[in-house]
Amino acid sequence: MNSNLTNAAALTGRILLAAIFVIAGVGKITGYDGTAGYMAAKGLPMVGVLLPLTILTEVGGGLALAIGWKARWVALWLFLFLIPVTLVFHRFWGIDPAQAQAMQIHFLKNLSIMGGMLMVVAFGPGAFSVDKR
Repeated sequence: MNSNLTNAAALTGRILLAAIFVIAGVGKITGYDGTAGYMAAKGLPMVGVLLPLTILTEVGGGLALAIGWKARWVALWLFLFLIPVTLVFHRFWGIDPAQAQAMQIHFLKNLSIMGGMLMVVAFGPGAFSVDKR
């Protein structure tokens, strides 16, 4: 495959993976109190610490991934971040069957994103990146 095409695909893939994190992080900023309440309702401790760290992870990590800065490390961090997020917020087992399908879709979406993150970890960000690898 043409190296320019490969690098353009890597750039596009990084941007598409990053978009969900940046958009979600900005949403948490604009809906801070509602997000804090939702996190507390899920039983998370120290929401006052976890929410700012989540916003930093999503916005900062998403932007770093998009531009390809420390992309392998950022992708690994986002992969690890998604493990507890997926298990806490997208439990589709043992809930109302009317909501189970939607939660299962979100759960599987996160698994797919995790797969994309592992691809970045394995193959790097490509030449069209700050890291240029």
